[in-house]
Amino acid sequence: MEKANELIGEMAFHNQVLPEDIPKIDLYIDQVIQLFETSFADSKRHPDEKILTKTMINNYAKGKLFYPIQNKKYSRNHIMLISLIYQMKSALSINDVKRVLDGINEKAEQKEIDLEQFYESYLVLQQTNAGSFTTELKRQTQQAADQVEQVEDSTELARVLLIASLVHTSNLYRRVAEKLVDEMMKKGEEA
Repeated sequence: MEKANELIGEMAFHNQVLPEDIPKIDLYIDQVIQLFETSFADSKRHPDEKILTKTMINNYAKGKLFYPIQNKKYSRNHIMLISLIYQMKSALSINDVKRVLDGINEKAEQKEIDLEQFYESYLVLQQTNAGSFTTELKRQTQQAADQVEQVEDSTELARVLLIASLVHTSNLYRRVAEKLVDEMMKKGEEA
């Protein structure tokens, strides 16, 4: 259980681009990158890892993952959409992310949705998920240790079991997300 607490202490659950961190003025691409680098600094696996690059943002724009920018500047809404893309792309394909965000993009561009309110709802869910994750990680860590407690070198075996269990859990969540994307696509084709 000590290992779970240690891991939880090292996790950067608080890292996010918060609405209050986004300037009220539109930003150039370098400013957007700096905002993300600052906001997600603690969640890097390696110090030289890049959170966001010009190429990534340009590819998102070319792929129409967010609605067009004006005068080479990114609005608050664009930054919130880029944050959602950043979070989703780790589990979904870029095409799936585009499918998920198509309706939101359309409504945001037409000003038919308060994107900041939607984004704040996402952040609330994210905090709830972090709490649930903490509880579940402790449970899985204890369960892995219990499975190998009688075996020599049980610490290493427990770590491997825990990694395998976490990857499996991650895959289950990813597969559910993909199924929901497929259902969105099916409903879209039927309409």
